[in-house]
Amino acid sequence: MTGGHATGGHSTAGHVVGGHATGGHVVSGSTVVAAALLVPAVAYGVAVLRARGRGRAWPWWRTVFWLAGLAAAAVVLAGPLAERAHTDFRVHMLGHLLLGMLAPLLLVWAAPVTLAMRALPVGAARALSRALRSAPARVLTHPVVAAVLDVGGLWVLYRTGLYAASTTDPALHLLVHAHVLLAGCLFVASIAGPDPAPHRSPPVLRAAVLVLATAAHDILSKTIYADPPDGVTAAAAEAAGQLMYYGGLPVELALAVLLCREWLGRGRAGSRQAGPHGVGSRRTRPHRAGSRGVGPRGTVLGRAAHGVGRP
Repeated sequence: MTGGHATGGHSTAGHVVGGHATGGHVVSGSTVVAAALLVPAVAYGVAVLRARGRGRAWPWWRTVFWLAGLAAAAVVLAGPLAERAHTDFRVHMLGHLLLGMLAPLLLVWAAPVTLAMRALPVGAARALSRALRSAPARVLTHPVVAAVLDVGGLWVLYRTGLYAASTTDPALHLLVHAHVLLAGCLFVASIAGPDPAPHRSPPVLRAAVLVLATAAHDILSKTIYADPPDGVTAAAAEAAGQLMYYGGLPVELALAVLLCREWLGRGRAGSRQAGPHGVGSRRTRPHRAGSRGVGPRGTVLGRAAHGVGRP
């Protein structure tokens, strides 16, 4: 193991520090990033006001989710927790749980895409609709791709020299944090996101990916426990591995519940549509284009833009 040995350095709170005085720079840069989180907070509030101004209700708890998700990210990126995480691997792992798991769950379930479709002007809403239907969106939102970017990225971080390098390079440190947050959001959205997704994978595939991703996350935590990353003491790695293993469970269970809820809801909706005489027994009218020209009301994008169904 490399966690208990250093050359010309000293051990501090679980890390072996070799004389690199970069912690203050990292905290300063992270503070700038955290302050930048005020922009999406204000933008979301403005979008809610615009949607309500058009007569489209928006649940207050979605706004609470958005602000709570940004707050969870800000705690990791700036302040005492960010400063301690740079020198204490256990606190760093707590930051991983907040930034890579809890914050993405809250941010995605604030349904920002649905809100944007209702608040943006017609031209911008059409552009967003085209982006969601594009080939890159299809690839990025596939559960397998999202899982590789999210959990696979963690394997690269902790099972290579990337983590040790990020503790001495402020720019790399911030890039790692950005990847953890964005990949986490992408994974949550691909598994059980509430926003319109033209390329949504079948529930059975998403369930399988969730199970495998959870297993990969748990195995990684056990490898951290048994074989600390470079520059981390054995005691700190054991505590962090346990925190990663047990701390991620609530978010993983929440994703499973949300996915099962959607799956069961689809089954009930299909039964109602089939009617007493089988599939296709109900008379339906052809969908007409929405009045604002974003998309047909019968499509997922059209329903989001026109406020049809649950927000």
